[in-house]
Amino acid sequence: MLMSIEPKKRDVALVVDDSPETLRLLTDALDGAGMTVMVALDGAAAMRIVDQITPDIVLLDAVMPGMDGFETCRRLKRDAGLANIPVIFMTGLAETEHIVRGLEAGGVDYVTKPIVIEEMLARIRVHLGNARLTQSARTALDVSGRFLFAVNRQGHILWATPQAQKLLTDHHGAQADDFVLPPSLLQWLEQVKSKGSAKSQAVSLPDNPQLRLYYMGETAPNEFLLRLSKEAGTALPPEFTSELGLTTREGEVLAWLSKGKTNRDIAQILGLSPRTVDKHLEQIYAKLGVENRTAAAAIATNATRRNS
Repeated sequence: MLMSIEPKKRDVALVVDDSPETLRLLTDALDGAGMTVMVALDGAAAMRIVDQITPDIVLLDAVMPGMDGFETCRRLKRDAGLANIPVIFMTGLAETEHIVRGLEAGGVDYVTKPIVIEEMLARIRVHLGNARLTQSARTALDVSGRFLFAVNRQGHILWATPQAQKLLTDHHGAQADDFVLPPSLLQWLEQVKSKGSAKSQAVSLPDNPQLRLYYMGETAPNEFLLRLSKEAGTALPPEFTSELGLTTREGEVLAWLSKGKTNRDIAQILGLSPRTVDKHLEQIYAKLGVENRTAAAAIATNATRRNS
């Protein structure tokens, strides 16, 4: 019995240009190279297309009426589902400042007009290959259970492994694409980037102390890799907390104290200032009738054992 071989999936290219001649030239060339081609005359039309179909590569005219290519590329890159798609700029502007603008907007390459088809096809093959390798690596990370995502300096998500997307969606109550690091975490990111021991530092997401964020490093210009970790057992049992008259936050502080964390560690984990942690500890000591962290930690440890 002969097994049928599934035909190779055709790569999809989105060509965005306000010149009918350029569109016709590229459509013929790309179709001849075995690709499926979608065309848009401006940036707004391109955004409508990617709402429905995800291309494998985008060829983008830099200068167009209305939304130009630079702004179109920036909007594409703000969408986590499109951020990994390679964008090649097409421009008649060979000045360095325009080339830099295209790369800063998120483009991976540029070609100058008039377009040399053989050169364009060669560049497309290279960037499609690189994109596939990158996607394979991220898929492998996800399968291994790594909750990773990358943000830019403004805190917008550039990409995320599927498991990280799910955690962020569950926490945020919306699509992970819409998640932006709040000011407190942006400040934390700036701090850990400047420290040599950054990878060992972590902070909890606001309103969710069980979800901790680790800084892994800068993987590309304006791309910072973060890891999510869902911690279990980071709070005292609710019934024990209420029995002692502790607030939920005080219970969290005491739980981390019982794990041997310093006041500064607790502040970073819970997204608080060290002064606020000190105030919480003063209240905890008073409510528990103890004078130091060792006695308070012992009470918390015994409580955890009784309720486990």
